[in-house]
Amino acid sequence: METLLTCPKFSVVRKSVRGRDGRDHLREIVVHPGAVVVLPLLDDGRCLMLRHVRPSVDKVLWELPAGTLDKPGEEPESAAAREVEEETGHRAGRIEQLCEFHPSPGILSELIRAYVARDLSPTRQNLDAGEDLDVVPTPVDDAIKMALDGRIIDAKTIITLLVWNGRGRP
Repeated sequence: METLLTCPKFSVVRKSVRGRDGRDHLREIVVHPGAVVVLPLLDDGRCLMLRHVRPSVDKVLWELPAGTLDKPGEEPESAAAREVEEETGHRAGRIEQLCEFHPSPGILSELIRAYVARDLSPTRQNLDAGEDLDVVPTPVDDAIKMALDGRIIDAKTIITLLVWNGRGRP
């Protein structure tokens, strides 16, 4: 395996993979430490959505709070709680894992763990340098509709909302 690029949040490697045909094939893989995404639920039937400026796609996207597992030794559940507080300014009293998924396994090793946060209490937002987002309390039913009608185009947010809804809103 050859490392092609190393960045603070990911690296790119070239790996030889034996195919069904018995031949070796080179594959470039983005190696990522994983991430969390959180559905923060308020007691009044709303969730905390974000309007997040995303320079990588030159758009402002509807998203749920999320972040990379980039702190050594931090457990995913702790990262989920931290991200909710940093991005929304609310501390979660309870965090429960909902599901996990690979967003793009053809090229990316990232595993995203989705959580539901409840019993939220206001604290203060503590965004990372350069993070540009607004918190928008949104009725959960509206967020589900937005995921279904194409207003939400962020995959991790769509998956989290629809899995939560499909499982009976646990």
